Amino acid sequence: MKIAAVHGRSSLVVAGGFVDLNEASEGRFSTSTRENLLRVDEIRAWRASLDVAEPSESELGELGRDERLTTVISDPRQIFAVGANYRHHAEEMGLAIPTEPMIFTKFASALAGQNAQVAVPSLFTDWEAELVVVVGRGGRNIALEQALDAVAGYCVGQDLSDRELQMKGVNAQFSMGKSWKNFAPVGPWLTTADEVQAPNNLTIRCDVSGVTYQDSSTSDMIFTVAEIVSYLSAHVELYPGDLIFTGSPHGVGQGLTPPRFLAAGDHVVTTIASLGTLYTDFVA
Repeated sequence: MKIAAVHGRSSLVVAGGFVDLNEASEGRFSTSTRENLLRVDEIRAWRASLDVAEPSESELGELGRDERLTTVISDPRQIFAVGANYRHHAEEMGLAIPTEPMIFTKFASALAGQNAQVAVPSLFTDWEAELVVVVGRGGRNIALEQALDAVAGYCVGQDLSDRELQMKGVNAQFSMGKSWKNFAPVGPWLTTADEVQAPNNLTIRCDVSGVTYQDSSTSDMIFTVAEIVSYLSAHVELYPGDLIFTGSPHGVGQGLTPPRFLAAGDHVVTTIASLGTLYTDFVA
């Protein structure tokens, strides 16, 4: 099941378009996807009663370009991100393989959805394709064996990075350098966890203005989705709708020889198998 936000309203993705959950259920379900996360099983059972079919792969591609799509989770309480979480990415950046997850945050004001336009803030603006986890029931001290049960679904994301601000000063400013306006595009919709049986075996790809720079798999993650969720919950409480950017594979602009950064006019296309494609445009 895929749940999108159409003009900010929680909607099912079906053959022929979108079904507004609140309207079609006569108020039974919320207009907010975050509020609906704890009722995914109920929504799935209700959906079975509708006379609608699943969209084909080609139709999903067309629906994913719909200009009405907005940020799937517009009001998460927390946004986490994991640094250097792909082996080959750590190697290309000259970093040691971490022994525990390196966590930072992206601020909620950086959130964006499908077809976001991003103003380039510096000459060192970089792309980072990422699998984004959407927390469902959440909680504290979630055991590794139950960690995936706490996940409501998955999205495609970009952990956009201003490398100049990120590394400015004596100490790194990860959260600041990754939180300019629209620096956290997520979309095109949420794919519920029951449809993603192996989150650590998904192909992930990023094209910049027609050139493929990232072409990898989530199997290259150092810490799995389950390990990340369990680790975070051991330190903080996770809430429904929290977003977790799980790291980027190799092929980022800073890691290339010579480096290649984003500029006005660039078009970034990020695709994760079974989750969809995220489109992002960069402007002056």
